[in-house]
Amino acid sequence: MNCEVCQLKELEVESFEIREVLRCILHTIVFHRALGLIRPKDIDLELFEITYVQCGEIEVEKKIDEKIEQYISWIEKHPNKKNQICVSFYEVKSKQPSWFTNKIERSYWEQWYINLNVLQPSKSPIGKSHHAKLVMDPGEASEERNSRRTQLEQSLQEVLFQIIKFVNEKKDHVPPINDGVIYCPFEITTPSSSDSTFGMDMIKRMLHSGHPSMLG
Repeated sequence: MNCEVCQLKELEVESFEIREVLRCILHTIVFHRALGLIRPKDIDLELFEITYVQCGEIEVEKKIDEKIEQYISWIEKHPNKKNQICVSFYEVKSKQPSWFTNKIERSYWEQWYINLNVLQPSKSPIGKSHHAKLVMDPGEASEERNSRRTQLEQSLQEVLFQIIKFVNEKKDHVPPINDGVIYCPFEITTPSSSDSTFGMDMIKRMLHSGHPSMLG
């Protein structure tokens, strides 16, 4: 099966912004793959002048929140690393049963890569040295942070438009969905396990679907 891949624009975020940014992106992706009777729910971000839509499904919210918390825990242990979160949509298929197994496998048909560069907050020099007077003026620091926040808000908007554009343009690969299904089955892969395990998961997935850009 053809597996379409979307690499989203990289975002530079500070640790306290991760939760809102990821909720916004993950829910937007899942919402645009929702089917059937859903109860759309508008959510206003607290940090940015952006509103996104959730499916209104408790299971989806719980799954997304759990993965975000896993990711944040990993980031705290691995600072200063660029990283990816992968959202994979799949079909569940039963392989030919044999006398010793009746294996179920996932056939991936779409993957989204969320690219984050988590910035570490700059620390002011500590000590009684006269050099400490060279620390950036609080007003300057505030202005710089506001400028960065504005840039992030704009970039996040661009990511949301990128998601909508991809969904509208790429439709032929979406498999037929059974009646009564509210949203397409999906999984969220974060680098919360070891780096090597995460890397191997990505390689296996690439080999499974035969799509070279998955390592991009």
